[in-house]
Amino acid sequence: MKALPLIGVLLLVLGVLSFVVPIPHSENHGVKIGDAKISVETQSSDKLPPAAGIVLLAGGVVALVLGLRKT
Repeated sequence: MKALPLIGVLLLVLGVLSFVVPIPHSENHGVKIGDAKISVETQSSDKLPPAAGIVLLAGGVVALVLGLRKT
């Protein structure tokens, strides 16, 4: 099987998932004074921007069309 259609399907799946699945990340904010350390860890989940999902979907469609095109 050709690689381009597989890449197209992968991009389509990632594009759809980018609209649905949030990406978790955490940040650690801290201050160290001498031997004492005070810190706060924040956790949040954000989805990718819609433009990123649209680019992934468009790239998947283009890769599929080019990969399945008969020469």
